[in-house]
Amino acid sequence: MEELILFRIDWFGKNNLLSKKERLPGHIAIIMDGNGRWAQKRGLPRTAGHREGARTLNRIVKYCSTIGIKYLTVYAFSTENWSRPKSEVDALMELLKEYLDKADKELEGHDVKINVLGSSERLSEDLKKKISNVVEKTANNKGLVLNVAFNYGGRDEIVNAVRKIAQDVKNGNIKIQDINESLVSKKLYTAGMPDPELVIRPSGEKRISNFLIWQSSYAELWYSNVLWPDFKEKHLMQAIKDFNKRHRRFGGI
Repeated sequence: MEELILFRIDWFGKNNLLSKKERLPGHIAIIMDGNGRWAQKRGLPRTAGHREGARTLNRIVKYCSTIGIKYLTVYAFSTENWSRPKSEVDALMELLKEYLDKADKELEGHDVKINVLGSSERLSEDLKKKISNVVEKTANNKGLVLNVAFNYGGRDEIVNAVRKIAQDVKNGNIKIQDINESLVSKKLYTAGMPDPELVIRPSGEKRISNFLIWQSSYAELWYSNVLWPDFKEKHLMQAIKDFNKRHRRFGGI
């Protein structure tokens, strides 16, 4: 047991913790890409890649909780993903149900609060109920906030916010001159949360694919050729270390 404890201290202490001059991003966002290609490279159905990707998500969530990340948002299913073959879409829906059912036990001891960001339209009543249950069960947890973006699209989110603001103007709750960036942010799915500082996309693709397009306007982008099912804690820490090398000017000098 003593050797195990020493190894744990070494793993988090020497290999992964940051120097005194480095810091953890307050909010990390991840586009979990490459599940299908991971499966195809192994002669497996694409659904096998999605299932392996879910296992990777559990590991990364636990690791983020352990090292002290406050917010983690992951892109699980986009509004555009409905165009995929029905068999794959159905499998992804079932996989989310399984994940939500097991989330409490899988993340037990990590005090994770779970939110699901996105439109509930087109989701089955069973899935809506499972989402509601896990959000309610974890609502009082004080550790890592895990946002699962499901049936989510950045443009759709902004359109939804605009509609809410227009309705408020129509109802006389606000005036047109009251509309500003802060008000728009309050109408997004991420209302009350800090914007992501670091957006990670594995798999070799270099675009944000309609993910948090308002919130990520000044995020640092980090790309990797590693497919999501092969993404490890060491890759996350490398992204954090690279983030610390960036000089963030926010439009200044």
